[in-house]
Amino acid sequence: MFKKIIDLSIPITTETPVYPGDPVPNITPAAELAKDGYQVTSLNIGSHTGTHVDAPYHFQQEGDRIDESDLVKFMGRGVVLDVRGKKPGEEITFADVAEQLENIRSENIVLFQTGWSQFIGTETYFNHPYLSVEIITHLLEKGVRTFFIDALNVDPPDGSAFPVHDAITGVNGIIGENFCNFDKIDFPDPLIIALPLKLQGLDGSPVRAVAVEMD
Repeated sequence: MFKKIIDLSIPITTETPVYPGDPVPNITPAAELAKDGYQVTSLNIGSHTGTHVDAPYHFQQEGDRIDESDLVKFMGRGVVLDVRGKKPGEEITFADVAEQLENIRSENIVLFQTGWSQFIGTETYFNHPYLSVEIITHLLEKGVRTFFIDALNVDPPDGSAFPVHDAITGVNGIIGENFCNFDKIDFPDPLIIALPLKLQGLDGSPVRAVAVEMD
């Protein structure tokens, strides 16, 4: 049934990069096999740690919480938009993707391939390219509601404004950040799955994201 599965998630460790000001992961043993007869780990992380999805509530007071969001938004056929080659902190413009947008349908999950996951563990990862809100407005008009990126943030790295977050969450859409391995999706119509934890009333959740080639 499954010909290939590509892991699109970055590891969660104490070294996982987080958005400036977010909780730094703290992972420590709570029970150990030698002393207690079993293993348990204390995991203290933020709701946007590692590969994660943003609930509309992240930016909208009346937006859906992560446990209220329709699970259909986290599963669907993916379309990879190749936007590699941008400089640190450079905007990804509508012209950069215009020729790739024609066949996108409302049920698609759009994946922005910046190539920035190669810089995880360096300062460059924090100075990522970002999306023009013009691209998002166009795709929202097509009915797309789920957008993933292989970078720390869809908006400018200086944190000066959040127009893309505002536009997507304003229609109860879903944003996913800190993805990876988009370059390994070498088959058409990948099934993208990025299910959140059922964290009641919260603003986002880490995910284990995959791209699946169906038989």
